[in-house]
Amino acid sequence: MDIQVVEKNELRVVGISWNGSYTETNKIPKLFTKFEQRLEEISFKTEEPFLIAPFHSRETEFTYYVTAPVEKITEIPEGMVGFTIPSKNYVVTTHKGKPDEVENTYNLLFTWMKEYGYEQDHQALSLEIYKEEHKAQNASGDLHFEIYLPVMVYK
Repeated sequence: MDIQVVEKNELRVVGISWNGSYTETNKIPKLFTKFEQRLEEISFKTEEPFLIAPFHSRETEFTYYVTAPVEKITEIPEGMVGFTIPSKNYVVTTHKGKPDEVENTYNLLFTWMKEYGYEQDHQALSLEIYKEEHKAQNASGDLHFEIYLPVMVYK
């Protein structure tokens, strides 16, 4: 598995959100379907077609968003949210495989971070990035997406 540290520039996104417990993660795939049905309502989408799924995990629950990157946030459709993800350093890898193997990919990332002395920034959003070129593959259950975990930078 290829793991690296990158700096990602600020992103503006508009999309839908869900909050729940870790036992309810089976609801997340439906969020993508719901969001894709409403994608045309979003103004100023960037040219690069992909979905960004920022999330914030806490001890007992997490908040998961399915969003599209936008050039500017001016009009937010009803029932959606819009926000800016600040520029940040991330540890990044690509998950390729079945949905029940995603946790293994995350655990490998956490192990790598510990081994190389990186500490996750729990105040920042983690990201999953789903590219258009893998849409059919992902829909078939053979997932292919990038995982970005925010890390602390000490100066």
